[in-house]
Amino acid sequence: MSRKSADETAQDMILSKALRAVRLHRRLRPSEVAAAMGLPIRTYEHFEAGSGRVSYERIASFARATNSDPLAILASVPLRSPELAVRCADNKLMTIAMASLRDLELQLEDELEMLEARTLIGAFDRLVRDLVTHVRSRDVFAETWLQEKAARVDGALIPERLKPGKV
Repeated sequence: MSRKSADETAQDMILSKALRAVRLHRRLRPSEVAAAMGLPIRTYEHFEAGSGRVSYERIASFARATNSDPLAILASVPLRSPELAVRCADNKLMTIAMASLRDLELQLEDELEMLEARTLIGAFDRLVRDLVTHVRSRDVFAETWLQEKAARVDGALIPERLKPGKV
């Protein structure tokens, strides 16, 4: 039996951290996830620890049991970010991205190879900038909106007799 390389061990640790983080984020006990996956608890514990059998089907089963994104769990390993699995658990970012890439592949078929790296980099850079702007402007918009509405509501909801300076 061969020993794992340091890189394989590091990858197992990232995957283990991602699985555990998702389970904790969902406030589930190992026994609950094991039952939902149809696994004995010890098998599940080995899986979550990164020492059990890992396959796409097992990760997909975990994702169904925890209502998370299986592709984000997988992507957390090469991206070296176990946090990605939790960050994408609700919005399913990686599954959406892969589904969109699949649509592109289905539409272009052999023409897909005609896309130049420069074009792809530009398109993905724009997409990233647009998404960052959307998230950050949404926060600013919400904060501004709330401040404006609160100022109007405060004056309208406080009876005249209770306003400062009134007896």
